[in-house]
Amino acid sequence: MYSKRRDFLLGTAGTLAVLASPRTLHAQTRQDTLIIGTRSAATSADPHYANTQPNIDYASHVFEKLVERDEHSKPTNGGLAESWKLISDTVWEFKLRPNVRWHDGKPFSAEDVEFTLKRVPNIPGTPGGFASYINAISKIEIIDPLTVRLHTSTPYANLPRGVGTIYIVSRHVGEGAKPEDYNTGRAAIGTGPYRYEYFKQNEEAGFVRNDDYWDRKAPWARVRLRTLANDSTRIAALLAGDIDMADQIPTSDIAHLKTASKVSVDQIDGMRSIFLFPNVSRDTDMSFIKAMDGSPLPHNPLRDLRVRQALSLSIDRKLLVDRLMNGGAAANGQWIPAGAYSYNPEIPVPQANPQEARRLLAEAGYPQGFRITLHSPNDRYPNDARVAQAIGQMWTRAGLAVDVAVMPYAVFAPRARKQEFAIHLIGWGNSAGDASTGLMNVVGTYNAETGWGVANEGRYSNPKLDAMTAKALATMDDQSREQQFKDAVKVAVDDLAILPLYQVNPVWAVRKGLRHHPRADERTSAIDMSA
Repeated sequence: MYSKRRDFLLGTAGTLAVLASPRTLHAQTRQDTLIIGTRSAATSADPHYANTQPNIDYASHVFEKLVERDEHSKPTNGGLAESWKLISDTVWEFKLRPNVRWHDGKPFSAEDVEFTLKRVPNIPGTPGGFASYINAISKIEIIDPLTVRLHTSTPYANLPRGVGTIYIVSRHVGEGAKPEDYNTGRAAIGTGPYRYEYFKQNEEAGFVRNDDYWDRKAPWARVRLRTLANDSTRIAALLAGDIDMADQIPTSDIAHLKTASKVSVDQIDGMRSIFLFPNVSRDTDMSFIKAMDGSPLPHNPLRDLRVRQALSLSIDRKLLVDRLMNGGAAANGQWIPAGAYSYNPEIPVPQANPQEARRLLAEAGYPQGFRITLHSPNDRYPNDARVAQAIGQMWTRAGLAVDVAVMPYAVFAPRARKQEFAIHLIGWGNSAGDASTGLMNVVGTYNAETGWGVANEGRYSNPKLDAMTAKALATMDDQSREQQFKDAVKVAVDDLAILPLYQVNPVWAVRKGLRHHPRADERTSAIDMSA
């Protein structure tokens, strides 16, 4: 089977080279243009609209943050803030970088920071934004054009990490601007190394070099982010020289691409966790969970911890990683990778135990099991649909009747956000690099006013856990705060708010002659590449 796949790829690459559209330029004739093939597309050019990796990848070319992060997601001063410090337990002071200009030539200042931080919680129609990262800010104080102080009502140790997720936009073009104004380019004025050229939603984006950039000059005059959702097409385009880099390489193709003469492969231990999200938002009216005969159940089984334990114990995570991910993932029992700040080494990877799963189901009142549909995207994460199918088979062996429904992420995501599914496979990129964002956004109680629970698609709620998270965030001592995060993660994991499966180790393939600097946060951007 693998050899057939290899022949198909090689044959397709040649076909693509012949059938390429007139606008496609081959590598040898476009040294000044970098073309990146991505599996997933940005849904908006507004950097505050949606907290998704494709949108973040797009924004990284045009906009910048106060606090940047290194390749392992640790905060650095490589952004628009030269430094930051605590004035008191509730006041952080940020010194802004001088001589930074917006793409239209106007100077960057503290007023832009203030405008941005006030704008983020008020984006109309956002499917899930960034408000939770900065909701602790109670007051923004401008000291001078290059100094801003952020006040919090209580101590908030993670504020630098929080603002490090927010791209700064200009006040002078951003006032009154809606997401569509960024899509058309009217408001897409940033400080980044590239300027907006065009944006085609769910298809392609173009950038031109910002020759007045405050830092090192970008190596390419133009950059293209081109969405090629089909894995075979994306890899074939790379082998044919139609694109310079491809992201989200299927694990089954890594070995083959490592032998290709014109391609190099980059991989890094990643921050993204893949897990199952059980829907506990309601007790009845569950469309995708029924009795064995198809009749409605009197109660939602997923609200019973024993049932969630049974589902988890039915899954062989090591098998998923070894057989399907081929080294492209690491089995995990939590959403923080080993070695990262707030990873809890006392939480083991759950071991499969179908017999115990059956016992727990019987104890919970389901000795004959029940019918359940597992939903999953089929074009968002490496091998997402295959993993879902494998989990369905494992659950069947535990005595459940399982249907697996997969669909494009563009269809899947809005349905998941509306709690339509009984349980679904999803990923979390952990953009702040520690346990806090998962505790607030994924398993924190949903609260539209505070921004907590913005990614809590199962509507899990645990007031004790919320209190533990809030206390940890208010602890200024790093060592004490880390232990509190570890304790909170254990509470969430023991209660199976989500069913963690594994961490993705992202893989890119790059045309030889180019250097790519892989990042644990999966960012796919021209700013991580050099000639």
